[in-house]
Amino acid sequence: MEKLAIHGGTPVRSKKIYYGRQWIGDDDVKAVADSLTGDYITCGPRVTALEQKLCEVTGAKYAVSVCNGTAALHCAAIAAGLGPGDEMITTPLTFAASANCAVYVGATPVFADVNPETYNIDPDSIEAHITDKTKAVVAVDFTGQAVEHDRIREICDKHGLTLIIDAAHAIGTKYNGKPEGSIEDITCFSFHPVKTITSGEGGAITTNDPELYRKLRLASQHGISHDPAEFVDKNPEGPWVYEMQTLGFNYRMTDFQAALLTSQLTKLKEFSDRRKAIVNRYNEAFADMPEIIVQKEIPESDTTRHLYIIRLNKDKLSCTRREFFDAMSAENVQCQVHYVPVYYFPFYQERGYKKGLCPNAEAIYEGIMSIPLYPMMTDDDVESVIAAVKKIVDYYRK
Repeated sequence: MEKLAIHGGTPVRSKKIYYGRQWIGDDDVKAVADSLTGDYITCGPRVTALEQKLCEVTGAKYAVSVCNGTAALHCAAIAAGLGPGDEMITTPLTFAASANCAVYVGATPVFADVNPETYNIDPDSIEAHITDKTKAVVAVDFTGQAVEHDRIREICDKHGLTLIIDAAHAIGTKYNGKPEGSIEDITCFSFHPVKTITSGEGGAITTNDPELYRKLRLASQHGISHDPAEFVDKNPEGPWVYEMQTLGFNYRMTDFQAALLTSQLTKLKEFSDRRKAIVNRYNEAFADMPEIIVQKEIPESDTTRHLYIIRLNKDKLSCTRREFFDAMSAENVQCQVHYVPVYYFPFYQERGYKKGLCPNAEAIYEGIMSIPLYPMMTDDDVESVIAAVKKIVDYYRK
């Protein structure tokens, strides 16, 4: 049996590899440089061009660019009309912002459990948590896999709920051939550097509803309108007049971020195809390893995967998740855990949320870790990650 690096053996890699990384090319650098030397570095034409490009890519009628994915979710909660006394159902197996967006507007997050095989929110659990206070659902495309749109849409229509898709992981994913962003009431994206494409920090919101679009744009831009057709005062004094019509926030994206993201969008298919190839290789490598459980996908989802998660089968291994995690790090393969269930955090515990709310999500969390997945990975990089997993499994196999 090969000696683990954590015990003094030779690592499978000489250089550390991380779970995610951006890919910035010369064309991206040029796009940003051109923006920085142009007339506008914010509130300029590149933001408008980006929003048009996002509509082309997603198939949505409207897009609003914002400074990050959290801002996108906050604006979505505002546009959905969430407020004090309302409830919003979401998953605990996500980044905290998916739930926090309800708290930002005074509403209450309610956590539905996940499907134990796909790790996405379970439509039956959504329906079981609906009350007369429920106003919206935030369904998360976890790791990039599309949620069960048809079933969740049916539930939301039945109960008169706004359906918000947190597609922070899912730019490029399609459901039954339709791109995420064009399917439900509101869709929110994130463009953090570890995502499939990036603007450094950045986000976007898409919708097909003109009234929701108006509310999303106001929420993201101080509640201010510059369009005389929308003014309450139909006889403005001059062309400098603008109106603050509601309370909004400064969530605007800069022109140079928009330039970067527009450039990255031209490579979305290339990045998506490479991610799919790596996922296929991982699936193949782990298929005959009962010690490793892989996330299952629904046939409707043509997934651009943001994360590749392995789940340890603790009945087959003699180590803890922490021991496996540390052993991977010693082999120079740095993993991460996505995610700690949101209601485990002190903020939520202090507000009465208790462990045990979502048994499936909690059980999944206990054994998962994300291994490296990003387009710049070479085939040798991929094989070294597989080698590290197999080496550690061989050592700890019961």
